[in-house]
Amino acid sequence: MLWLSELMMQRHDLENFEGLVMAIEKKAQQGERFFSMDVKPPYPDTPDNWEERLEAIFTSVRS
Repeated sequence: MLWLSELMMQRHDLENFEGLVMAIEKKAQQGERFFSMDVKPPYPDTPDNWEERLEAIFTSVRS
């Protein structure tokens, strides 16, 4: 299970939402099967539809 909060705690190098998107995509490619968005990303460029965007990137890699 990939928890968004855990990923952000492990990856202090992430500076923006797009970096987070790439990190989630990589985790999905590595075989993560489930994804939980338990916190809102704190980046200034986080869009209003951040949940939909992260879910879409995770599921598109998993399909």
